[in-house]
Order: sequence, then structure tokens, then C-alpha cells
Amino acid sequence: MKKIILFIILIAALNANAQKPTDKQDILNVLEKQRSDWNRGDIEAYMQGYWKNDSLLFVGKSGPTYGWQKTLENYKKGYPDKATMGVLTFGIKKVDFLTKDKAFVLGSWNVKQEKGELKGYFTLILRKIDGIWKVVVDHSS
Repeated sequence: MKKIILFIILIAALNANAQKPTDKQDILNVLEKQRSDWNRGDIEAYMQGYWKNDSLLFVGKSGPTYGWQKTLENYKKGYPDKATMGVLTFGIKKVDFLTKDKAFVLGSWNVKQEKGELKGYFTLILRKIDGIWKVVVDHSS
């Protein structure tokens, strides 16, 4: 009887750390919504994919930025209108789960503007907060 109880406890512990079958797709959906919002010229909607918290960390060419509001302000400064926002595409290279509620994403980004093209790579850490995946760390180069 003790062996059965220990086995049940072990299975329960393993399942507690397991991903839902939809978690990877849910993360990809967050990124797809961001891409779509960006391409509509709606930075405010794009930012909804990020954790709305002062601890959000964005690392870009100018160094680290902390906070959702500051990150939004930087995006608006760097991309003041639809023309500078251009058309965004992502190339997702991998999605790895660190824990049941934390994931690592590696990808590429490309913005085609009328006058040129910007591109680079990003690493993201997403966290499942209140059942919704949010970007909590973004390192884009």
C-alpha cells in the first residue's frame, strides 16, 4: 500500500511540472498577436504581450530598460509612426520550457520599412501569470 501511495505522489509531482498541450501554441499566439498589432501600427496593443510591471526587463542596443511604461515610451520614441514601424516578421527558432510556468524563446525579427530593413535576433523569457503567457524579459539585438 505504501508503494502505491508513493507512486501516486510521484506521478502527481511529475504532472505538476508538466506543460499543458496548448502551452507552446499559446506562446506562439502571443507572439503572433504582437506581430499583427505591430503591423497595424498599434504599439499599445503590441505591448499587451509584455508583463505590465516595473520589473519587466528589455535589453536592446541602448542597454537595459526596466518597466512596462518605460519600454512603451522607448518603442514610441524609436517608432513614432506606422512608416517607421514598417512590417514585422518573426522567425521562431525554439521554444523551451524552463518550468511549468516559464519558457525561453529564441527567434529572429525583421522590420521592412519603405527606406530599408532592420533585422536581428531576440531571446525572450515568458512567464505564465494568472493563466496568461507574458514576456517578462526581452533581449533584442
